[in-house]
Amino acid sequence: MNPNDLVQFLKKDPKDFTKDDIIRFCEENKIEMVNFRYVAADGRLKTLNFVLSSKEYLDTILSDGERVDGSSLFPFIEAGSSDLYVIPRYSTAFMDPFAEVPTLDILCSFYDNTGKPLASSPEYILRQAAIAFKRETGMDYKCLGELEYYVISDVDEIYPGVDQKGYHESAPYCKFAEMRTQALLMVARAGGKIKYGHSEVGCFTKDGKYYEQHEIEFLPCDPILAVEQLIIAKWVLRMLGSQYGVEVSFAPKITVGKAGSGMHFHMLAEKNGRNVMVKDGKLSDTAKKMIAGILDIGDAITAFGNPIPTSYLRLVPHQEAPTYICWGDRNRSVVVRVPLGWTGSTDMAIEANFGLKRRVEKASKQTFEYRVADGAADVYETVASLIIGAMHGLSMPNALEMADKLYASGNIFDKEYASFLKKLRQLPTSCSESADVLLKNRKLFEKDGIFPPGVIDAQAKKLKAFKDAGLSDKLLGNEKEFAKLVQKYIHIG
Repeated sequence: MNPNDLVQFLKKDPKDFTKDDIIRFCEENKIEMVNFRYVAADGRLKTLNFVLSSKEYLDTILSDGERVDGSSLFPFIEAGSSDLYVIPRYSTAFMDPFAEVPTLDILCSFYDNTGKPLASSPEYILRQAAIAFKRETGMDYKCLGELEYYVISDVDEIYPGVDQKGYHESAPYCKFAEMRTQALLMVARAGGKIKYGHSEVGCFTKDGKYYEQHEIEFLPCDPILAVEQLIIAKWVLRMLGSQYGVEVSFAPKITVGKAGSGMHFHMLAEKNGRNVMVKDGKLSDTAKKMIAGILDIGDAITAFGNPIPTSYLRLVPHQEAPTYICWGDRNRSVVVRVPLGWTGSTDMAIEANFGLKRRVEKASKQTFEYRVADGAADVYETVASLIIGAMHGLSMPNALEMADKLYASGNIFDKEYASFLKKLRQLPTSCSESADVLLKNRKLFEKDGIFPPGVIDAQAKKLKAFKDAGLSDKLLGNEKEFAKLVQKYIHIG
């Protein structure tokens, strides 16, 4: 039932695709063009087009890749020695759903002039983090992203949506449900492992425009795929938005007092293919240690997960976005949330279906969720940072003690938690603060060679350049300046 065209044709798992498979698919499906796709520093998919003039030419580009100007893609690459190679990864191939002629797209990795992987490439940083996690822990790290976005259109007075009541709304009150389902199908055909899609809380009208929020959530998978399906989904949604004549924005904040768009990451660890986040029906010590490590560097992770000034206009109290570094169960006011995971429940399908018997053993679906990052995130680096935090926690001698101290069983803004709040560290309130905590924790990020020092320096420099210290206070009550700043970053990432 895999919707990917190449999987259906080749009868193979994508990880087993070979160069000969790609060539055979192109020959037999009359592919006219191949696009190399890769992600630059701005987080967007770039494109290099190849018209297929012969089988030999296709073989050449699949074997050797092509040269690109790295200085135009990444700020840390000097123009004097900027040539990079882009090398296709066959497992990522998919049919371009928007091309006018049969076109195959393939994601690429960056290699330097010596033929080695570019150490500062975001994709390589994440790959190194995943390898280090496996090497250090003997476990596999899996994760999934939640992609929230707004569709911005002209106001339609028929079946108006209810302000901030859009959660799981259906058509006709949800205006862009069909656009979302189209996106789900296209992303799935491109190799995305989708869990579901739905409309989100954000729904409002402002200055003659209608704003409707949606979410696509994916299934747990390898970190590289987890990130790249988010990037493809962003591209698909923007392309569909262009066809519909509407804007699609992943910006962390749209306006004052309305729901912002986060990019939450659920994660788990597997040992020999089994989820180890639960033991004896409860959250395991392994999970608690991973959570403690992520909380310990949670403020520094914002350097990649919240990299623009409007990121910090979303991280405010009482907006279902975290501000204090703590964790809890089913609690949306914390940095790390442990959602329902079918733990300790009866087999509800038997109850709902009057005795229907389950045929296979019930596998654990338990994850924990990092709720801080947003749609502007440097996604490869954010997930790499989460892996670093999880490894850090597993090696911390006081991890379980820290987890106990930082646990909140209820809403941390209730009166009963007043003394608890006073003991907690807060997340940064600006890009400038985020840069400071990144530099303070840089040794942990650079450990095992995961983040090259130059990448840390470049990220801190970029964040500092915003000069946004105290921005929230400066914008308080000034809706015109707030709107101006939001518009500046409306199409970030």
